Amino acid sequence: MATVPPNSGWSAKLRLGFRRSPHKTLLAERHRQGPLAVQKALYPEGDVCHVYLLHPPGGVAGGDQLHVQAHLAAHTSALITTPGAAKFYRSVGPWAEQTQYLSVDNGCLEWLPQENIFFPQAKAKLTTEVHLNQNARFIGWEINCLGRPVIQESFGAGKAIFQFRLYKDGLPLLLERLPVLDNTMLNGVANLRGQPVFASLYATPTDDKMLHIARATLPEQYKNQCAITCVDEVLIARYLGNSTEIARQLFVKIWTALRPLVLKREACVPRIWLT
Repeated sequence: MATVPPNSGWSAKLRLGFRRSPHKTLLAERHRQGPLAVQKALYPEGDVCHVYLLHPPGGVAGGDQLHVQAHLAAHTSALITTPGAAKFYRSVGPWAEQTQYLSVDNGCLEWLPQENIFFPQAKAKLTTEVHLNQNARFIGWEINCLGRPVIQESFGAGKAIFQFRLYKDGLPLLLERLPVLDNTMLNGVANLRGQPVFASLYATPTDDKMLHIARATLPEQYKNQCAITCVDEVLIARYLGNSTEIARQLFVKIWTALRPLVLKREACVPRIWLT
C-alpha cells in the first residue's frame, strides 16, 4: 500500500467576525482559505445571527488541517451549527486536525455543531477553545461517535485526541483533554466503558436553580446515560451511550430549558436540524 506524504491533505481556514447593527447581529467579517465556508447569515428569530459551517469535501481525511476562528463583538448574538455530521476517515499515517477558536466580548454565542463520526482507523485531533470576556454568555456542545454503531462497526485501531478549553477574562474555567489511543481508554471501566458515543454540553453563567431545571428535563430512562453538574458557574452535561440521536435529543431538551435562563431568549431550533 502506498504511503501518504506527511504534508498531504486539505489546509483550510475560516475566520468570522460578528458585530452589532442597530437592529441585529451582522456577519461583518468572513475570510476563507480552502474548502471551509459558511452559507449566508439567517435570521429566523429576528436579531440573532444563525450561521451554518460547511466543509464541501464532505469529510476529513488524514493530513487535513482545518481551522475555524469566530469573534463576537460586544452586544452581538450568534448561533453557529453545521448542516450535517462531520466524518473523519481512515488514515494510513498522518493525523487530521480540526481546531475551533471562539471569542466573545460581552455577547452571546451558541456553538451547536452536529455530531462528529470517526471511522475505523481514523487519526484525528479536535480542539475547541472558547474565550469569554466581560458579561459574555455561552452554550455549546460537542457530540462524538467512535465507529458506526448502527452497523456494528467499531473504532478498531483508530486514535483520537479531544480537547476543550473554556476561559473567562483570560482565566481558565475548564480545561479538558481526552486521548483515545488504545483499547484501555475505549473499554476501561473508568473511561468509555465500551460505549461508542460520548458528548458534552457546556453553559455559562449558570447557578444551582438552572442545574435543577436542566436535570428535570432528562427522561427517567436516560438518567443512567446522562449526568449534569455545575462547577464555577459552568453547567456541564455528559452523555455516554451508543446513540448520537439520543445524545442530540437530550442536549436539545437541556438547551431548550436553559436558553431562556442563560441567554434570555426562547429556544429557536435551526431549520437545518429539521431537514
